[in-house]
Amino acid sequence: MNAVDVGKKISVAAATAVGLGAIVGAGIFVLSGTAIALAGAYALAAFLLVGVLAFIIAMELGELGSLFPNVKGAAYSYTYKTLGSELGFITGILGYVSFSTAIGAIALGFGSYLSSFIGVSTGAYAIPFAIALILVLSIVNICGVKKAAQADLWLVIIKISVLLVFVGFALYVALAAPGIGTSNLSFSASGGTLGGIFAASVAVFFAYTGFQAISSLTDRISNGTRGYIRAILSAVVISIVLYVLVVVAMLLLLPASAYKIAADPLSSALLHANAPFWLFTIVDIGALVATASAALAMILTASRSLYQMSEDRLLPRFLRKYNARTDAAINGVMISAVIAVLVLFAGNIYIIAAISNFGLMFVYVVVGFDVVHVRMRNMQAPFRTPLYPYLPLFSIALLFALFAGMPAKALMIGVVLIMALIGVYYALREIRKKKIVRIKLFD
Repeated sequence: MNAVDVGKKISVAAATAVGLGAIVGAGIFVLSGTAIALAGAYALAAFLLVGVLAFIIAMELGELGSLFPNVKGAAYSYTYKTLGSELGFITGILGYVSFSTAIGAIALGFGSYLSSFIGVSTGAYAIPFAIALILVLSIVNICGVKKAAQADLWLVIIKISVLLVFVGFALYVALAAPGIGTSNLSFSASGGTLGGIFAASVAVFFAYTGFQAISSLTDRISNGTRGYIRAILSAVVISIVLYVLVVVAMLLLLPASAYKIAADPLSSALLHANAPFWLFTIVDIGALVATASAALAMILTASRSLYQMSEDRLLPRFLRKYNARTDAAINGVMISAVIAVLVLFAGNIYIIAAISNFGLMFVYVVVGFDVVHVRMRNMQAPFRTPLYPYLPLFSIALLFALFAGMPAKALMIGVVLIMALIGVYYALREIRKKKIVRIKLFD
């Protein structure tokens, strides 16, 4: 391996940070309060449920990544390699739409936090601040994947430290007033229903599964397959522990019944506990860092997915513009940035986020079938998902259950998008006069 190749490698810690940058982002700082509002104290069950699902999916991606270590398109590439171009095209576009639209939603959260932090009108300045963030992070990605990963490592260290300070303050308050924390863990009857738990699970699904960002770096992680597996599983385990600690801390500071669907749940909890001003400042800064870190990881993943689809000749040639020196998919980054900026003006961020979830959930259903396919074809991966076929089938079933908890409008838009992609795929195949493949399903 030459010096250039060595220089392009990123450490396991940096790769883990990329995953954590996508996971521990807007979800914990923005959606945690929504989850508690929907499920009460049982939001803990929602975070654990989705955490277990994320860990299973991470193992499935780990198996596929160890089998195909040189691809850049994450879940799309695994589907393209195992199930062919049709499902590859659909999952690739759905995954890309999910990541690119999420960039805008996360950036808007950053803009709102920054507006509040410096004391200006959120309505007037949130979008300009969000656009500025997207442009800056796009430049960071174009400068090189290694630089992007290194920047994300420092961002992740900062925001995890902030969350631990928040947890420490909650424990201090709980110890200073024994019994109050326990009473705060009470929940309303409606919040404790299975429907409430699944609704909360859908709310946090997207933020929990950002580890796919690591899958787009498989060929650049030190120690090969072993380093990749360590990075993706470590990111999920660390995020589960952090999410549970923070939700417990929130419930210790404020009764579950008092949480509302709001963008600043940690601040609400601190306000109720009469926290000092310096702690509010630290948490606000942590929220800014978290949203910036998540957006950075999403731009990285989206651009590399788009590039890989073009490399596989499923998208036009101009999307293959690639800088080998910086390892950056330049046009992919710029197009993702444009889509993210346009999303800022879509108006209904809730529906956009739900559509993003739909795409990711569909992609991960297909990932489960990818694993089933490679096992039935006796393809020997260096890492194998344990308890096969039970864990892959469990993940598929749980994902379908989560679909039932999504807003009807998001489900409708998602289904329409899939139908449109099927139509586009077959129209392009007819135009290119590609041969029709006939498969006999039964003897």
